[in-house]
Amino acid sequence: MSKDPLLQPYQLKNLTLRNRIMTTSHEPAYPVDGMPKDRYIAYHAERARAGVALTMTAGSAVVSRDSPPSFNNVLAYRDEVVPWIRRLTDACHDEGCAVMIQLTHLGRRTGWNRGDWLPSLSSGPHREPAHRAFPKVMEDWDIARVIADFADAAARMQAGGMDGVEIEAYGHLIDQFWSPLTNSLDGRYGNATLETRMQFGLDVVDAIRTRVGPDFIVGVRFTADEAAKGGITPEIGLQMAEVLKATGQIDFFNIIRGRVHSDPALTDVIPVQGMRSAPHLDFAGSVRAATGLPTFHAARISDVATARHAISAGLLDMVGMTRAHLADPHIVRKVMEGREDDIRPCVGATYCLDRIYQGGEALCIHNAATGRELQMPQVVAPAGVRRNVVIVGAGPAGLEAARVCAERGHVVTVLEAADTPGGQIRLTAQSPRRREMVGIIDWRMAQCAARDVTFRFNTLAEAADVHSLAPDVAIIATGGLPNLDLFETRGAAPHVISSWDILSGDVKPAGRILIYDEAGDHPGLQAAEMAAEAGAEVEVMTPDRSFAPEVMGMNLTPYMRALQKRSVTMTVARRLLGVARDGNRLMATIGTDYSDYTTEAHYDQVVVNYGVTPLVDLYFDLREGSSNRGELDQAAFIAGEPQALKTNPDGTYQLFRIGDAVASRNTHAAIYDALRLCHVM
Repeated sequence: MSKDPLLQPYQLKNLTLRNRIMTTSHEPAYPVDGMPKDRYIAYHAERARAGVALTMTAGSAVVSRDSPPSFNNVLAYRDEVVPWIRRLTDACHDEGCAVMIQLTHLGRRTGWNRGDWLPSLSSGPHREPAHRAFPKVMEDWDIARVIADFADAAARMQAGGMDGVEIEAYGHLIDQFWSPLTNSLDGRYGNATLETRMQFGLDVVDAIRTRVGPDFIVGVRFTADEAAKGGITPEIGLQMAEVLKATGQIDFFNIIRGRVHSDPALTDVIPVQGMRSAPHLDFAGSVRAATGLPTFHAARISDVATARHAISAGLLDMVGMTRAHLADPHIVRKVMEGREDDIRPCVGATYCLDRIYQGGEALCIHNAATGRELQMPQVVAPAGVRRNVVIVGAGPAGLEAARVCAERGHVVTVLEAADTPGGQIRLTAQSPRRREMVGIIDWRMAQCAARDVTFRFNTLAEAADVHSLAPDVAIIATGGLPNLDLFETRGAAPHVISSWDILSGDVKPAGRILIYDEAGDHPGLQAAEMAAEAGAEVEVMTPDRSFAPEVMGMNLTPYMRALQKRSVTMTVARRLLGVARDGNRLMATIGTDYSDYTTEAHYDQVVVNYGVTPLVDLYFDLREGSSNRGELDQAAFIAGEPQALKTNPDGTYQLFRIGDAVASRNTHAAIYDALRLCHVM
């Protein structure tokens, strides 16, 4: 038996959990028609196979028709969910992993203009800022119906073989009753006392327990401190925990601190990179100490050392490493095998959650196999034939290609013009708040070093350099350079600099600065933040109707906190038409897409953020010597099949380009290009 605290079994009621690591409830938005079908099952089964003790599915499964799925949630109110739940639980049980599901009514945390177009419900009239729907204040018959819906949904989950259910009571309907900030009712369920506020949730617990019996596991995930004026305080939270414990019907707590009604509040509950790790761990431990009830918790516990501390210090009984398991589903296996250094790190980019909250599906910024387990391997298989692979560029695309090809057993050489690897990630990591992004590079360099990949830095590769290595495959991952060619200026905009110039420190920000951000991604706001911190007067301008749409809500929060306190101006729906020198300053001509209105304004610097222009000269120099003339079999690429095109019988190597060398995109796209090209190479 291992002495590692994380690998000790834990007895939860009648259920033996094989270790102390779990993934807490989260909705990756993979359901099809509201059902957890093959993709959903494969995602959870991968983590079960790799050793996680408990997977808490759904975030959350909705129990009522007037709780439409904001996040493509599982529809627990439908009877046809039962066989799909059975397939999910069987797949995880077959791997020795326990399975539970989180049940909820979203209340005001959803919209009315989806699903059956029923009004959202709540215990008060105010809308949630994040979802913008003004709810119907619930009547007595609404309350009775929803309580019954919870019980029915729990019975379906039990019929589907689940080991238990977790009642979601933070931010959603039950918490809207429990919080003094959102309950405006009178009477039995009203805001008069803690007891009346809690009564709705207690009735839900009682109805569920009546339906599922005494042996089925039932827990509650709730906010024990809203960290907001007039809300649930830590003292009230402990009283709530004691009330729940006194029912004798609750088997575990899953502790949350904070509110989720807005992007900034959500970001404090689920911190992103640059924020403190495990900020609520000690608080969760205080609830466990006060109540003695089994306690779970997750909030940026992204490394094994912190998780081990949480267990060894007695703060938690089960530790949630949820985003960490999106980055590397094999954490437990690697801990068991003494390979902790091999764990792919969660860098806190929160690309996963931001995509969900913007209506997309959960994807890890640097594990392109996550969520694609049916098509992409988490561990690539050895190749049948060993090949000589030359890769030009050591950014995220090139390094992923090198890692995957080397893991397949190929001989890999990487040529890189700079003296260090990383490409644009190195620029990103110049901001202290985003320094963790360098983990994307460091992990791949370590993987490449373990597989004897050869690196030649300070090498501005030409065709002759590639030919001299006699490759079987040449992969161009040269990325791009900042694009300053605005359509309106018909070429490179005069007198402007790029966001890269600010991020790299090549240009010192000074005076009044315009950040013209037409790409809407991180470099624009990063440049604005660095310029403002340097003391410049900054205006961020975009032709879009909202600024930085590619950054998304949770990652936008730290930017806004940094920019607003320095009085940075945000200007939307304005387009930069031209820049001319006017004495010692620059005169910008500014228009709009909505009319023929134009104006002029003076700045000391104009910074343009407009993506990158691919560096393609080497690719075109190599095309005629390749057997495929650089052509990609798109159907094979999408299907995850080998590239077999031979359009040039005299060619001696295959040639491909990936990442920003193809078109300006993002880190995930670059890494996904490399993985799906190389895992079958």
